[in-house]
Amino acid sequence: MKISIIGLGWLGFPLAQALLERGHTVCGTTTTPDKLPALQAAGIDAHLLRLTPKPEPDAPRPWLDADVLIVTIPPKASQFGAAFYPQQIAHLAEAVSSSAIKRVIHISSTSVYPEQNRVMVEDDVLTVAQSAAPALLQAERIWRRVSSYQPHATILRCGGLMGYDRLPGRYMAGKTVDSGASPVNYIHRDDAIGLIVVVLEKRLLGTYNLVAPEHPTRHEVYQTSCARLGFALPAFVEPVTPIPFKVIDSKRVTESTAYTFLYPDPLTFV
Repeated sequence: MKISIIGLGWLGFPLAQALLERGHTVCGTTTTPDKLPALQAAGIDAHLLRLTPKPEPDAPRPWLDADVLIVTIPPKASQFGAAFYPQQIAHLAEAVSSSAIKRVIHISSTSVYPEQNRVMVEDDVLTVAQSAAPALLQAERIWRRVSSYQPHATILRCGGLMGYDRLPGRYMAGKTVDSGASPVNYIHRDDAIGLIVVVLEKRLLGTYNLVAPEHPTRHEVYQTSCARLGFALPAFVEPVTPIPFKVIDSKRVTESTAYTFLYPDPLTFV
């Protein structure tokens, strides 16, 4: 297949490399001109693209000449406000609607789920009113509103992406933590890429959670990560009031793909 990836960043670049290794042709975009030579040297037909929120530059758009589009751009609500991300996706969907692209895989986040002290599955959040992150759900629903894509959109809700240079110990060393009893919903980048590839090649449609099947507590994960990396351990304290949590279930995707996680337990991510 010819695949375009919008966002050749921390997830998108190694995803592109995995797809190339499997014989696919990959086109992709970055917002950073300095990254283009390395991306192109890796065999990717890489181009500059900024969604401001409209796609810039306006033309040409070689990334529209593909069978499948994978969208991996993260929302930047703290920088541009919550409404900016759905606007980016709406403009992107408008451009895609008149292209040859037949399928879209949109990388979303398990942040859409509220913390209700229970296991959460895909059908627990179907409307904006049910979501803890309305802008993310609005972005997901844009692809479903593009009539030519119904039902050709796949939404993948990733848990906290970890692995390689992204490890809890780097962020929590020496800090005070009152949510130590809460379970984590992480996924190693290698497993996220493995699942995206199998979902792509099996042509799965619908919404799927991508989260490691085991959910140790934050206390266990932070302590283990800091100890292995040689960082100062966090100080764990009891919260003044109980902190709500959620456990994200990923059985739908594993049952649909028969995928075996490389890193089922976040305690082994280091």
